[in-house]
Amino acid sequence: MTAETLPDLSAYDGVLFDLDGVLTPTAEVHMHAWQTMFTELFAAWGIEPAYTDEDYFRYLDGKQRYDGVASLLRSRDVEVPWGDPSDDPAADTVCGIGNRKNAVFSRVLRTDGIAPYPGSLALVDRLIALGVPIGVVSSSKNAEEVLTVAGIRDRFPVVMDGVVAAREGLRSKPEPDMFAVGARMLGVDPARSAAVEDAHSGVASASAAGFALVVGVDRGAGAQALLDLGAHVVVDDLGAFMEEK
Repeated sequence: MTAETLPDLSAYDGVLFDLDGVLTPTAEVHMHAWQTMFTELFAAWGIEPAYTDEDYFRYLDGKQRYDGVASLLRSRDVEVPWGDPSDDPAADTVCGIGNRKNAVFSRVLRTDGIAPYPGSLALVDRLIALGVPIGVVSSSKNAEEVLTVAGIRDRFPVVMDGVVAAREGLRSKPEPDMFAVGARMLGVDPARSAAVEDAHSGVASASAAGFALVVGVDRGAGAQALLDLGAHVVVDDLGAFMEEK
């Protein structure tokens, strides 16, 4: 889709952005952390087939951390106790395994830092200048830290993240809960608003929540897959919305 045919995001009552892979390249950090942790775990437990990038896109991307762990283990016919979010990362529970991955993610984030995608930042600043309400809907419990490290926390009055979802008992993406509640927090009607996502589960979530426009950002999930799951348009980078028309 060319710049001439892309919809005008400023025409919508509000725009809700996913974080990892949409605003910041933290999806790459998450992918690395998941790969490191599950490769070691599968080898130690003798689980086959081995972990691949396709596992990330199918079972982990966009989901709340523990739901992703359970989903991927289930794909290998492995069941472990759920445990508790306070579990030590060494615990062989869903929560412990999720915490193990998060320790890797946090270490990389603190060491290397993160910066927003230039095209995404330009679009965000344009919408702010035009007075369009914007917010973040992220399954990650690290969203506040990522936004702060990236230097863009102050741009978003509403952040619906994994911490809020856990506190409110919201279901993980691809269910509509997080985007629906995010819209409510922002004070907008999904039927007159836009959502921006790069994950299969996130696009399905925004579509199920009834957003008037779902923009898919293809960072590796596949343009056709995003369209099949409910995206109305797909771009490679949000800078496409900033091109001269």
